[in-house]
Amino acid sequence: MNIQWRLSVVMFEKNMDYKKLADATGFNPVTVSRHKNMRVMPDRLERETLIKYCQALGCTPGDLLHIEEGGAF
Repeated sequence: MNIQWRLSVVMFEKNMDYKKLADATGFNPVTVSRHKNMRVMPDRLERETLIKYCQALGCTPGDLLHIEEGGAF
């Protein structure tokens, strides 16, 4: 199993660019850009980071993380 990080997908669905998301979360825009572009893997995100993204995007952790069947976990 692989974990897919779907931040960029949810951002697109919610029509939110990385600058708007940075403003909404209080994160640096560079940090949001790195997270969006998977430069930081989901297993390295802190719980509080995931919560801030969910609050800003009006979604749940399940919307941002997707388990893909097959492959190594």
